[in-house]
Amino acid sequence: MTTRTESVDTPAGEARITWYPAPARTARLVLALSHGAGGGIEARDLRALAAALPAQGVTVALVEQPWRVAGKKVAAAPKVLDAGWRGLWPALERPGLPVVAGGRSAGARVACRTAAELGAAGVLALAFPLHPPGRPEKSRAEELTGAGRPTLVVQGGRDPFGRPQEFPPPGAQVAYELVEVPHADHAFAVPKKAGPTQEETLTVITEAVAGWLAGLPR
Repeated sequence: MTTRTESVDTPAGEARITWYPAPARTARLVLALSHGAGGGIEARDLRALAAALPAQGVTVALVEQPWRVAGKKVAAAPKVLDAGWRGLWPALERPGLPVVAGGRSAGARVACRTAAELGAAGVLALAFPLHPPGRPEKSRAEELTGAGRPTLVVQGGRDPFGRPQEFPPPGAQVAYELVEVPHADHAFAVPKKAGPTQEETLTVITEAVAGWLAGLPR
């Protein structure tokens, strides 16, 4: 797979984009995905999407936030994360295609908070951290429901940061779609005894995302 890496200066410091381009003749949108607070773009779900989607006309841009590029072990404050995302957005728009904002965990929160102002074509929230583990009263549902763009949530069935049944039901006032990944935790890992293999679990994710992206307005 052909990739290229680009460094981008932002108000929060240097960010980095690793591009997985779709063939020029079929490219129809860019899916920008950032990592969570506890890891980088090597996350299994991000890598699976980067491998699967370019053949379907989706250029995938895996984004490393400035704190991660700088080698820090603790994520920056939300306002700083948002500033970094806003600062690299022009680079994501440069291919001239609609951009879907996305990420996993903390990266999903950033995408939700900034999607409307940046004019994102949609939001992909992987393992959205609805609340801290064991603290359902600390809900972050308003970030998700306030994204203001077509939104897909892909959530593990046993995610301690929010199981699918804990999310507010989608409806006319809360417009988003939610796909449950059976037996998966916050990292979309599944126990060996669960039934589905890890590969099958990742296929659930990539097929759900591909189908949703195909249905976005053009």
